[in-house]
Amino acid sequence: MPQTLSHDSSLREHLVSLLSAKNAHVMFDEVINDFPVEARGVKPQDLPYTAWQIVEHLRIAQWDILEFSRDANHVSPDFPSGYWPETDSPPDDAAWDRSVAAFRRDLQEMENLVRDPAIDLHAPIPHGEGQTVLREVMLVADHNAYHVGQLVLIRRLLKAWPG
Repeated sequence: MPQTLSHDSSLREHLVSLLSAKNAHVMFDEVINDFPVEARGVKPQDLPYTAWQIVEHLRIAQWDILEFSRDANHVSPDFPSGYWPETDSPPDDAAWDRSVAAFRRDLQEMENLVRDPAIDLHAPIPHGEGQTVLREVMLVADHNAYHVGQLVLIRRLLKAWPG
């Protein structure tokens, strides 16, 4: 007889899947892997952002949401300027690699937060204004999917998307 999961366990599995499984969206790693170095700072015609700007924005926003979710002393960057890099291009390849690694690390940390049965996903975050961890996780998943789609578009417009 198949084992049934509690509603809480089931919700946690669905949230982790939303963050890390392909489902209906292209995932971050699919877009970032083999991203041409020469295309990282190129702004396609009529688009306001480069891939570097979006990768950094994803990293900063995800980090901010994660830290807000678990640290009452966290101070968010100024909005909107603190959520975007100052330059169109990464200063060097190492900056791109650090940003990508930090995004991956914080995504894993968000998944760990979701998996932690001691975290009440539905409880208001004590230092928030009614936000819950559940809301913050869905915000991360939604925000990431939106901007990963933009990265696909940039790669396509730069003729740097396979297929």
